[in-house]
Amino acid sequence: MKEQAKMLDFEKCGGLIPAIIQHAQTLEVLMLGHMNEEAWQKTQEEQRVTFFSRSKNRLWTKGEESGHFLDVISTHIDCDHDTILIKALPKGPTCHTGTRSCFNTDYNQNFIFELVNIINNRYQFPTVDSYVNRLHERGLNKIAQKVGEEAVETVIAALTEKDSGFVDEVSDLLFHLLVLLREKNIPLEAIAKNLENRHQ
Repeated sequence: MKEQAKMLDFEKCGGLIPAIIQHAQTLEVLMLGHMNEEAWQKTQEEQRVTFFSRSKNRLWTKGEESGHFLDVISTHIDCDHDTILIKALPKGPTCHTGTRSCFNTDYNQNFIFELVNIINNRYQFPTVDSYVNRLHERGLNKIAQKVGEEAVETVIAALTEKDSGFVDEVSDLLFHLLVLLREKNIPLEAIAKNLENRHQ
């Protein structure tokens, strides 16, 4: 931890360096803050993002009032040693306005990762009215069977239905496939890495 602090050039920018926060799963940029050396060390020790608030003139742990913490997954120092990239998992909206990001970015391409988070949350905190929980209660065989049924319906839709119907069936198939991955405790990242290795 102290060695990493030495690598960062806090003096270059007057004691504060920018810290870019990126969603560890979706890779969406969530916010930009500033850290002094103390904030950086606290972030490393607690594995939760702490900034130096220029308006409050003190250390400020993101989520200390709202509970919407940023749990650190990994940290990366840039080539000039004056900027930090932190990949984190947010515990709720990142922006104080209640939005997921402080930047108005397109999120459609990343919703699959958000859906993974929703499914994981249902497994950890079951609710009576949750379809995911009902699938989980039925067990692995039934979930796998459901994926098979959705796959058949997707093929039929591809051959007989308009694009909108086909998109609906593909969405159903993908959703149930994500539930099957969760039931098997295999993260979506494992599939992405496998596909990347095949490509190489």
